[in-house]
Amino acid sequence: MNKELDFVKEMFDKIAHRYDFLNRLLSLRQDVMWRRQMVQAAAPAPRTRVLDVACGTCDVALEVDRHLKGQARITGLDFSHAMLCAGRKKLMKHKNQTICLVNADALELSFGPNTFDAVLIAFGIRNIMDRQRALGQFHTVLKKGGKLAVLELTTPQSRIFKKIYLTYFTKILPLIGALFSKDSHAYHYLPASVLYFPPPTAFASLMSDTGFSHVRFKQMTFGIVTLFVGTSK
Repeated sequence: MNKELDFVKEMFDKIAHRYDFLNRLLSLRQDVMWRRQMVQAAAPAPRTRVLDVACGTCDVALEVDRHLKGQARITGLDFSHAMLCAGRKKLMKHKNQTICLVNADALELSFGPNTFDAVLIAFGIRNIMDRQRALGQFHTVLKKGGKLAVLELTTPQSRIFKKIYLTYFTKILPLIGALFSKDSHAYHYLPASVLYFPPPTAFASLMSDTGFSHVRFKQMTFGIVTLFVGTSK
């Protein structure tokens, strides 16, 4: 494991206990709506297999489970053990015994080819430096015709809103994050990682180059979040 990966893993381990609270606070609960739209766009069918990559505290996995009324086999995967522990507590709180959790790296998926009908990843792809390799892994484990849905924070394109957003994102958000999480590095890393993430058109092209067809994206909440969807060939 390289030093950069070690840093990201350690960072998420440290903030796991406050992750949900800060997501709701910093997004004004918009993150709930974003995930719901992601699951609807992926449109997993009942009795299918779904992989939630970088599942964190299982918000996406639980949304899929609610969407399909418990009629899906869902696997949640994350490289942060602390995030999975927080997710497991949430599953116990919801009395959910159908979501399986795996502690693993998105770049080294151990599932066989053509295993899943849908792969979803929310707010995780920007933390993976070799995104093309990750997309290749997702394509391999997806069945032909399976859907990949990627939800990620992005930089708004509107000049006026971008200026307001960047002021909040680079100056105010780190202060709030540090206050509640007691980790100043994590919420300085967050805006830096978002600003480094490619524009929606570039990431959509990367998905196409990796073998996904019918790639489309939808910018939400003034462009601070973008939802990408593609189909495995």
